[in-house]
Amino acid sequence: QVKLVESGGGLAQPGGSLRLSCAASGSILSIQNMAWYRQVPGKERELIAVIYSGGSANYADYVKGRFAISRDNAVNTTYLQMNSLKYEDTAVYYCNVFLRHYNMTYGDYWGQGTQITVSS
Repeated sequence: QVKLVESGGGLAQPGGSLRLSCAASGSILSIQNMAWYRQVPGKERELIAVIYSGGSANYADYVKGRFAISRDNAVNTTYLQMNSLKYEDTAVYYCNVFLRHYNMTYGDYWGQGTQITVSS
């Protein structure tokens, strides 16, 4: 099995910055995609950034230029650097990992979610 542990959430002021981390552990042969989603009450979870095994990344338009996703394959961890935070960035943020197990099967896993609140 695989476990994802998120850290780094909390409170930030508008214009401020936060950095999220998501560490994967367990039966991991390789990680294909690592992504961050967010969800606000009453709305569906939405993809905001994804980074592929080769290092390329894609972003939702509303975070381009403000958020940066990265990954450290040596420690099976993805990061989300969030700058120029806005009130509307307030949400629960989830990491998602698509990976290959040692038994060669694939798995899709979610972190526990971390609350980001942008408030003055």
